Amino acid sequence: MNEQPLTPLEAKPDLAVKLGLSSLYFKREDLHPYKSHKGRSIPFLIDSGLNDGIRSFVISSSGNAGLAAAMHVAHLNKERGPEESIYLSIFVGNKISEEKFKALEEVAKTDPQILLEKVQRPLQSLLQMTKRGAFSLRQSTNDKALEGYKSLANELSEISDLKAVFIATSSGTTAEALHEEFLRLKMKTEIHIVQTTSCHPIAGIFDRERMDDDSEEAEPQNIPDSKATAISDKIAYRKEKVQKAVKDSEGGGWIVLDKEIDEAIKTLSAEAGIETTPNGALSFAGLLRAKSKGRAWDGPVVCIISGK
Repeated sequence: MNEQPLTPLEAKPDLAVKLGLSSLYFKREDLHPYKSHKGRSIPFLIDSGLNDGIRSFVISSSGNAGLAAAMHVAHLNKERGPEESIYLSIFVGNKISEEKFKALEEVAKTDPQILLEKVQRPLQSLLQMTKRGAFSLRQSTNDKALEGYKSLANELSEISDLKAVFIATSSGTTAEALHEEFLRLKMKTEIHIVQTTSCHPIAGIFDRERMDDDSEEAEPQNIPDSKATAISDKIAYRKEKVQKAVKDSEGGGWIVLDKEIDEAIKTLSAEAGIETTPNGALSFAGLLRAKSKGRAWDGPVVCIISGK
């Protein structure tokens, strides 16, 4: 690979031994300049729109995608000047974490062309804006979003004979993109998606034990919102394509409880020196669940710490 990787890839051999893995890596997308893996795809969509003469954009977000969009637009507006300003509207739900909302506010305050608003129905507000001509940055309905994650797949391809990738999944865009690029690179790498008990429209068909009412591990009923708030896409337009990618790669889908996320956070801190949030720990929580269900690999495994 000729270009410098955008984010670090950290090997954790001691933790790998404790988990019975030959090798374990963490791809630190939380250290991306735009704060998460969304910093690969969202700016790509904005740049693509600009090339088509578009200057007004809109996004509905649980935090990370909106932050990537805001940071990129603010950066571009500093370069372009007032006469060529880009306009961005960001709609977030009322339940967004205070930390993420403050991060969005900080960026929005630096650029008067960025509108940040809390609303009851972010998606409905987005659709209203698109009817007025704004360009939607919604990854789930735009296949160009897949292109933005090719760089992540190529950076992961530096791991020789990579056997499995675990990725926290909301719309599934990242998982689908990784699978497509791995196929192009002739890599036989399993795709494992991880969702939560409060939002799992894609992983549900794979983690049947957690979905089966007769199982001891059945999903608790009337579950409140998960601590991992970034998993929020209950519509899941990419559902069938993502499920096919998981099946074709011989990977899996995992639904994790908050207590499993808490355990993942503790282990990452104590054993890997990684301090993260429930969203950041989700992929590792999925790996721990997969291991508990008997999954094993004879080569490297990577967990993507996708953001906070």
